Amino acid sequence: MAGTVVAPSQGLLPDPGATDFFYCDILDALPKDDMATMEHPLFSLSTRPDLRVLRYDHNGAEVTVTPSVKGLATLFDKDILIYCVSQLVAGLNAGREVSRRVSLTAHDLLVATGRETSGDSYRRLREAFERLAGTRITTNVVTGGVEMTTGFGLIESWQILRHSRGGRMVMVTVVLSEWLYRAVLSKSVLTLSRDYFRLRKPLERRVYELARKHCGRQNEWRVSIPVLHLKSGSNSPLRVFRQMLRQMITADHLPDYHLIEEPGDILLVTRRGILLEAGEGPALKVATLEKARALMPGADVHALAAEWRAVWARTGRQPLRAPDAAFLGWVKKRLTPETTGLLL
Repeated sequence: MAGTVVAPSQGLLPDPGATDFFYCDILDALPKDDMATMEHPLFSLSTRPDLRVLRYDHNGAEVTVTPSVKGLATLFDKDILIYCVSQLVAGLNAGREVSRRVSLTAHDLLVATGRETSGDSYRRLREAFERLAGTRITTNVVTGGVEMTTGFGLIESWQILRHSRGGRMVMVTVVLSEWLYRAVLSKSVLTLSRDYFRLRKPLERRVYELARKHCGRQNEWRVSIPVLHLKSGSNSPLRVFRQMLRQMITADHLPDYHLIEEPGDILLVTRRGILLEAGEGPALKVATLEKARALMPGADVHALAAEWRAVWARTGRQPLRAPDAAFLGWVKKRLTPETTGLLL
């Protein structure tokens, strides 16, 4: 889609066919995270301005993260990237043309990532864009099957297209780095639990990311706590890091995963339930999701589809002659509380 980006009028959303950006209009797309930033510590775990230069070297992967005067991008700033990646993957899955120039509604971004929509939230969102654009990465990490040593910002640029009468940002365009966009196009992404955005401690989010990346569909994953400390990017001393892990183990509220400390300074991660990778399981037509939305107005149909695929996996992964009909039948059964089985 070639063309010039023009600020939309006050009453109209942009016409995707007349612009060179991908417009995010799917609020309930399943959260997706790219595997490279899940694996390597590119974000600060601090909630205060962090002006350190981060250096990470492990198993051949070399990463240097340099802050701007605004500080390093934080793990909470990463919500913006997760939202953009989620929208792009949803667009690809629906057969839509996408671009690394993404247009989004600020309010939808705040809602989808579990944030308030107060005036202060819009101010913090703007600061997050500034940190993402200012933080510079130098790395040889592979994305999309390509290894190169390169330097880039987490986002290339951002622009407010429209303000509300009160001065709040309404419509924003973000140009993702080529490095991140390549990961999206190659589907080097994993689905996150929606409860990820409910985790308020940066270390909890980081440990969840690492568990999701390394445990995945395995029943368990073991990692030495010193290695986990390195991979997390935590600036805390190792003894403090261990104590924080023990607090997480006691709380036991990580989505999808259960943590256990084992002898020998080992952390055992086990799955709570069935997880499916991006694109795994029976494919459903866009029209089928719309029919499901009509059957259950207000429901998150993408989450319903993910739940249905998990049931399908748990019940033996039987080949389906008509997956769309099977899914709609399952949705209809959910309309009555006494029937919740999978219609095959």
